[in-house]
Amino acid sequence: MTKNNEKTRKNVLVRLRRIEGQVRGIQRMMEEEADCMDILTQISAVKSAINQVGIIIFEKHAQECIVKAMDEDRQEENLKEIVNVMGRLIK
Repeated sequence: MTKNNEKTRKNVLVRLRRIEGQVRGIQRMMEEEADCMDILTQISAVKSAINQVGIIIFEKHAQECIVKAMDEDRQEENLKEIVNVMGRLIK
């Protein structure tokens, strides 16, 4: 694994741990019957954080896998793959 890949992996893991903590916080808020607006605000923050993790991982996939594969004879197949992955990410 390259130094850049290791840095990205660590960054993603830190973000995922933060998200895990946010989700636990939402559970605690529900148990304590916190205000709905406060809970919804936290849910929005978690969704945004998850989206950012997805973008980081998608960028790595595009940089390392798709670009390399585009040099091969399967360009159309690889383009369909990237479109499908992006479609799943933005749903």
